[in-house]
Amino acid sequence: MDQKTILITGCSSGIGYAVAKGLKSRGYRVFATARRSEDVETLSAEGFESFQLDLADSASIQHAVHAVLDRTGGTLYALFNNGAYGQPGAVEDLSRDTLRAQFETNLFGTVELTNLLIPIMRKQREGRIIQNSSLLGLVAMPYRGAYIASKFALEGLTHTLRMELRGSGIEVSLIEPGPILSKFRDNSYKMYQHYIQPDQSVHKTTYLAMEKRLLTKGAAVPFTLPSEAVLPKVIHALESTSPKAQYYVTFPTYLFATLRRLLSAKWLDAVTRRFI
Repeated sequence: MDQKTILITGCSSGIGYAVAKGLKSRGYRVFATARRSEDVETLSAEGFESFQLDLADSASIQHAVHAVLDRTGGTLYALFNNGAYGQPGAVEDLSRDTLRAQFETNLFGTVELTNLLIPIMRKQREGRIIQNSSLLGLVAMPYRGAYIASKFALEGLTHTLRMELRGSGIEVSLIEPGPILSKFRDNSYKMYQHYIQPDQSVHKTTYLAMEKRLLTKGAAVPFTLPSEAVLPKVIHALESTSPKAQYYVTFPTYLFATLRRLLSAKWLDAVTRRFI
């Protein structure tokens, strides 16, 4: 592979779009995927090789993989699993269907896509798998249980996969951003409206504060960085001869990663309970 190729999920906006754009300008052949057909059309109009890929749909995943491999002659250097969404809500308000939907996109689809591409990378004796996790893959905070569960699970599977692929030429890394300027909160609010019934919950009063946070625009949330802040970490994970297992992005990620080592569960809970 003379030109490095990479498949990225969730490229309609935010981190996925910023990384796709940055890597393309760096000379990578970028396959930028998105769930909605209109976003694929927009990406294609911007010069990306773009395909529809819905992580909650196995047929969509398989179709995108076949499309990419057809264009590359059956090779692929890297995969950036970025596509995900956050489902707000108290744990006791999460139905089985709500949790299933969260895991279908954030975990099951990601693992299915990854497993389809590992044999390609094994055959090449090289490859990079980069998982976009979260600060909330490291610590828990209230009213984010579904998303946290999916990211904790992704972290565990990724660490396991990294060990299992040792010696294969395939490197596996986690990116762990904190607050990033994107449409993540907007999308979370939509899923909150779809799945949660605040008027019927004992958490109704708390949900009002949570709604205010979700509707906060731009960088009003402290320590928020632009989506481009993730790009240098992805580049290092792609190009370093010794990529890191984990890459922290934003001050809160560094802070809470340190606090979870230093504080007891009781004191860490006391800190994280403040973040509704």
